[in-house]
Amino acid sequence: MKIVLQRSKEASVTVDGETVGKIDKGLVLLVGVTHEDTQEAVNFLADKIVNLRIFEDADGKMNHSLLDVGGDILSVSQFTLYGDCQKGRRPNFMAAARPDHATEMYNLFNETLRQKGVKVETGIFGAMMDVQLVNDGPVTLILEK
Repeated sequence: MKIVLQRSKEASVTVDGETVGKIDKGLVLLVGVTHEDTQEAVNFLADKIVNLRIFEDADGKMNHSLLDVGGDILSVSQFTLYGDCQKGRRPNFMAAARPDHATEMYNLFNETLRQKGVKVETGIFGAMMDVQLVNDGPVTLILEK
């Protein structure tokens, strides 16, 4: 599983002109799933994300987690994170999980985040989505398990 995490002041995802997910302060997660991903990877990454100390305290130091600041998550499925661009001019997506496995792991990941007490908004798996965000910092991290 590969996740691009962006700290945001506000974010939304729109499908066919309709807003399907929207958050204020929190994290935008672009979530890629590969063939070998399991519940172990889901649990590890969900725990890591909600507890990462990437929000500033009163002194401007990154000492607070998403749970500490009461932030939300906008989670967007992103199979292109597993695009291999090493050869040729067209990405190879063979490392991305097939839709049935990817859907299962993506839904499990979002539910695991919710069980940790976080409000999670999502896009629509497999849809063409427009994602808007105001990146806070900017803070952008890549997590992989």
